[in-house]
Amino acid sequence: MFDTLSERLQAALADVRSRGALTEDDINKAMRQIRLALLEADVNFQVVKQFTSAVKERALGTEVLQSLNPGQQVVKLVDEELTKLMGGAGRDLVFASSGPTVILMAGLQGSGKTTAVGKLARHLREEHGKKVAVAACDVYRPAAVDQLIKVGRDAGATVYEQGTGRNPVDIAEWARGQAKVDGQDVLIMDTSGRLHIDEELMEELANMRKRTKPHNVLLVVDAMTGQDAVNVAQRFAEVANFDGVILTKLDGDARGGAALSVKAVTGKPILYASTGEKLDAFERFHPNRMAQRILGMGDVLTLVEKAERQFDEDQAAELERKIRKEQFTLDDFLDQLKQIRRMGPLSGLLKMIPGVGAQLGNVKVDDRELDRLQAIITSMTAEERANPQILNGSRRRRIARGSGTSVQAVNQLVKQFGQMKKMMRQLQQGKMPSMAQLGGGR
Repeated sequence: MFDTLSERLQAALADVRSRGALTEDDINKAMRQIRLALLEADVNFQVVKQFTSAVKERALGTEVLQSLNPGQQVVKLVDEELTKLMGGAGRDLVFASSGPTVILMAGLQGSGKTTAVGKLARHLREEHGKKVAVAACDVYRPAAVDQLIKVGRDAGATVYEQGTGRNPVDIAEWARGQAKVDGQDVLIMDTSGRLHIDEELMEELANMRKRTKPHNVLLVVDAMTGQDAVNVAQRFAEVANFDGVILTKLDGDARGGAALSVKAVTGKPILYASTGEKLDAFERFHPNRMAQRILGMGDVLTLVEKAERQFDEDQAAELERKIRKEQFTLDDFLDQLKQIRRMGPLSGLLKMIPGVGAQLGNVKVDDRELDRLQAIITSMTAEERANPQILNGSRRRRIARGSGTSVQAVNQLVKQFGQMKKMMRQLQQGKMPSMAQLGGGR
């Protein structure tokens, strides 16, 4: 996510950060590099101009140039201005005080709108404990209704549909009444899209708004299209009022032009971001956290939230008990691996740890390594997972064949597991493990 932009901005600030004192020429040079990085990231030209002017004006102030660490102050300014650029404080949906909260989803064809409906439904059900229904109001795109039925059910939402033979505005009005009768907390309406913004699309949205009186209108745009996504959002803002944006395919966007431009251009905040293909790859958009990720400062809060969603309190207490009594087995280790995998790609998780993202640089973290570890452990018998000491040569050869790996890979896993248990024992005794142990014994 934003890898290219992140690398360029961090490189531009590295020289500034390393200097003990800064001159106006140093700041001008850094601003030129930042301007180039943002333009190459497909950020709107006017937005780039305003951003660099704001940073430069603040950086040339006496509070920076005369501070004990002016380089760090400049980095802090860039972080603050990036946060402001993307909307400042994170925003959330408006929920109705009574009856179902109605959310109208708009966007062009191909933006990922129907999938976003399912992801938002799952998010509101899982994170907010809401009873959610979705309405199939896209009657023009082939198989749109069938797609919504599938993603809606996968998300655990009730699906309201009347096929493709009725007027979408009538379906929307019927779905709102049905949601009220059924006691739904939230109703999300999947509307028709077009290949481009036209009068027919706007008229249908206007009629749907008038008949259903939604509490939130969200525009879905594809982050991968960069400046085109911003242009679409701007056109929608001009002809159809909406409350916020959902950015889809953010995980595949190495540049970041849409995320950095859309709020400044439209005045509408980004509320959510889709960060992968699965239904759970969806999160609240926090401008301050995103700015910190871009600048390589990590994102501990999001990492903690992801962990809290995956790790059960009772399981954590049981795990702590096992570690204390030295009963931690390869089965427990496998459970931890599975929970980590559910949190998302390993490279993305590592970049949320402050300082780690910068150290990774262009190093690719292979998530398949976790798959290999899982394959080795699942190729063992229950007795072997509970007691790896019984793994003799023939058992290790059998496990290697069963997991499609090598005996060396099995040996390495057993060795690392032994070192892990030793470290746990030392920590329980209040001792710090050695650097050799922390480094895997190499």
